[in-house]
Formats: sequence, structure tokens, C-alpha cells
Amino acid sequence: MNKVLIAGGGGFIGNHLVKYLKEMGTWVRAADLKKPEFSKSIADEFLIGDLRDPNFVSKCFDSGIDTVFQMAADMGGFLFIFSGQNDADIAHNSALINLNIAKQSVNSKIKKLFFSSSACAYSQDFQTSTDHHGLKESQAIPANPDSVYGWEKLFSEFMYDSFRRNYGLNIRIARFHNIFGINGTIDGGRQKAPADICRQAAMAKDGDSIFLVGDGEQTRSFLYIDECVEGIMRLMDSDYFKPVNIGSDEMVSINQLARMVIEISGKNLKIEYMDSFQGVRGRSSDNTLIYSHLGWKPTKKLYDGLIKTYNWINQTINK
Repeated sequence: MNKVLIAGGGGFIGNHLVKYLKEMGTWVRAADLKKPEFSKSIADEFLIGDLRDPNFVSKCFDSGIDTVFQMAADMGGFLFIFSGQNDADIAHNSALINLNIAKQSVNSKIKKLFFSSSACAYSQDFQTSTDHHGLKESQAIPANPDSVYGWEKLFSEFMYDSFRRNYGLNIRIARFHNIFGINGTIDGGRQKAPADICRQAAMAKDGDSIFLVGDGEQTRSFLYIDECVEGIMRLMDSDYFKPVNIGSDEMVSINQLARMVIEISGKNLKIEYMDSFQGVRGRSSDNTLIYSHLGWKPTKKLYDGLIKTYNWINQTINK
């Protein structure tokens, strides 16, 4: 990689990727609607603009860009994705971005493109039990995602693969499983569960409650940002072009996640529940395929990542 474009470089994962690539000595251009919220971008160039606009996307590819990381999407946490009030924007905005990126990548003859998909693309038929054994990449088809966000991700996977078959676009596709860590969104409805629970605990006083969606028994796996970036780079260095999981296989219930955070906070907090749609009952990553093709899979413990995340959120809020 000589000159890299990170579309969505102002977002959580995108900004961490900028930092990693710059530390490796790579020239990086970031593009997004806004710059990172919590830390200054160290990209060589940062273009502010709308990736739904093909003219802006064309500008992002100027000056010999040879590698693209497509991280941009209209996305957020549970409340944003499943409220039903954002479905049209999610489908329209993310699809437009991906169509523009794919077409311009072909026009600019880039060497390689990474697309960030999601575990939300998987069929909910395989996610009905809390005693879940990990989602295999083959379980996305027949399709039955539990959200418009998941349907759009699945569409974009097929769209990028069509550009691979018809135009020779060299693609890599990762299905992320609940990435969390420092400098991620912590409020406003777009935050993920670890950040939301850490924020509640950091703001609470002894004897207060933190609130969980549903009954708290739904299970998930969560991957710390550092291992996500490592997985991305290992995938980019490989020759594997089909969708592959990048996620942890350490599955916990949301109740267990909350108890971990409460323990880390050192506070005496109660757990209460909100009667709300809670998504699939069980979701975690099966890492058989990524290990067989890359010789790697995530290994760091959830608890260790939660310590870093809680301490950062606590410090950020107390400022």
C-alpha cells in the first residue's frame, strides 16, 4: 500500500485504522462528514464531505490512491438500528456510499478494497437461542437478517462481489461482531452496549441502577478495537476475498457484561430492565474459517478490553 483512502475515517474504527497505518509509515487520506469526536486525526489529508455524492467520492480518489478501506455507513447502536425510525436513511445512505465507492474503485483501478460488513447480515433463524455456538459464514444465506441495517450490509456484500466478478475489483470483506473500545461513541443512541453500560456505570453513584434492554439474558460476543484492526490488516495481506468473521468467540449475556462493568467500576450498582425489543437471543463469532485461511483469530479477553474502555469513558465524562 502506497497511498490509502479510508472512507469513514472520522468514525470509531476508521480513526483507529488511520492511526495504525500512519504508525506503519503509510500515506493516508481520510474522508468523512466530520472529523473524529474524541481524538485528533493524524491522517495526511482529511477531506470533509458527503460520500453519497459521487463527485466528492471522485475527489477522494485523486492523487494516486491505490488501496481503499470502506468503513463509512449510517449506523449506530441497538436503539438506532432497531427503533424502525431510521430504516430508510440506513438503507439509502449506506447503499449510496457503497455504490459510489465500488464504481470509483473500478474507474481508478485501485489495487485492493476492504469493505466493513457486519454480523447483522446473518439470518436470525440461527440466532434464536442464548446457548449459541457461533455464526459460520455460510449461515448468511438463505437470507433473513433481523434489521434493515443487516439487509443493506448483505446487499453491499453481493454488490462488491459482483464488481469483483464483472470488473476484477480486488475485494476483502469482513463481518464485524460488536467492536468496542476507547474513542467510540458513548451516547446519543448510536453507542454500542459496552460503551452504554460503561457510561451508565461511570455516571452512577453507589446504590443507583443501570438499565438494560430486554431481560439481559440475550448473549453476544464483543471484540476490542485493537484486535479488530489486526484482523483487518491480516485479511488485507491475505488472498481471501469471500466474507469472513472478525469477532470474538467469547460469548456472554448482557447481564454478565453489566456485572463485569460494575465490578470494574468498584461501585455498588443495581441492574434494572427496560421492556423493549432486544434483538436476536444469541450471536457470537465462529472463527474456524478465519483461522484456517489466515492462521489467526482474536484471543484477548473481554474483561481486559472493558477495563480500558471503562477507564477512558470515566475519564472522558469526568472532564
